[in-house]
Amino acid sequence: MLALDWNPATLTGDLAREAGGRLADDPSLRTAVILSLFLDRRARSDDATQDGDRRGWLGDALSPVTGDRIGSRLWLLRREKQLPETLRRAEDYAREALAWLVEDGLARRVTVAADWLAMGLLGLRVEIESNAGRQAEVFGMRI
Repeated sequence: MLALDWNPATLTGDLAREAGGRLADDPSLRTAVILSLFLDRRARSDDATQDGDRRGWLGDALSPVTGDRIGSRLWLLRREKQLPETLRRAEDYAREALAWLVEDGLARRVTVAADWLAMGLLGLRVEIESNAGRQAEVFGMRI
């Protein structure tokens, strides 16, 4: 899998490059986690949206597994107030997005914790326990 780097200063992901400019590979789960968290999962029918747009990733229509969804509903939290309820929803959405790692046997356990890093900046700490050991990352997103 091609590697993605997460830039905490700009809160964006981009293709990672090796020395010499070649695209880097990612043998870890980091890129899978970035895609799982930051691709927009289609909103459920009971989710409140700003403009009625339920978004979603086009690739879900091509999935060989009926009902399989990629991404997270974290996008629904943009413009939310900094309340404990918003943190709880962020954790729920992130766990939902990453559940496939355990279901597909790539991880034994995924733990997510959300916290406010600054005004309008939500932090997610994702810890994955796999057969290869523990891996922890902190990702930020503006809300």
